[in-house]
Amino acid sequence: MNFQAVKAIYLFEMARFFRTLAQSFLSPVLSTSLYFVVFGAAIGSRIDQVEGVSYGAFIVPGLIMLSVMTQATSNASFGIYFPKFIGTIYELLSAPISFFEIVIGYVGAAATKALFVGLVILGTAYFFVDLQIAHPLAMFAFLILTCLSFSLLGFIIGIWAQNFEQLQLIPLLVITPLVFLGGSFYSISMLPPVWQTITLFNPVVYLISGFRWSFFGAADVGIGVSLIAIAAFTAICLAIIWWIFKTGYRIRS
Repeated sequence: MNFQAVKAIYLFEMARFFRTLAQSFLSPVLSTSLYFVVFGAAIGSRIDQVEGVSYGAFIVPGLIMLSVMTQATSNASFGIYFPKFIGTIYELLSAPISFFEIVIGYVGAAATKALFVGLVILGTAYFFVDLQIAHPLAMFAFLILTCLSFSLLGFIIGIWAQNFEQLQLIPLLVITPLVFLGGSFYSISMLPPVWQTITLFNPVVYLISGFRWSFFGAADVGIGVSLIAIAAFTAICLAIIWWIFKTGYRIRS
């Protein structure tokens, strides 16, 4: 393991993050505050409780997941796409460093950034609602797993994308709608039976449900199913990345 190379990639990516620190932290704080004003105050005043939890507290896990998934995907995709765009990726590929070490550097940095954002949103939530975390260790574990898995997805998108429009296509048109329709701001038990069944085909449901369980001890699907889902998603992303570096798909031409 070339730890020096991994460290160099990781620190380079983190330096870009800290150069825009105000934007990186201020934007999610403002967005979270607006969500609490719109959903927590306007809608929450008409909804007493959801599964025994106040509506303002109920939407916190969904808000965190929404930001973490989009931030992890965007940071990882831009991190690997930009070297492709300016041509410096060939220097990286010719260096004495394996694809595994490249992935650790870029994905590790993207996951760290998303984790910071998630913790900032969690801290912001305490200013708006009375929040108790039933399983703090499980919450932190789910948060880290989500950051890592969606950073891997973002890495794949960054390799696949051939322009900046494609870079934003999947986060904007796929991930964000799936999060909104995955029970971020409601329990799927509130839906008609037919839509409950359809919603279960949304993979994001299992991530949000497991994360919400770590807060309130209640979930739309079993915690075991959630863990299997996130493990399967991570394994698929790792397999695709292995195939990309084995074949050189869109990185050697």
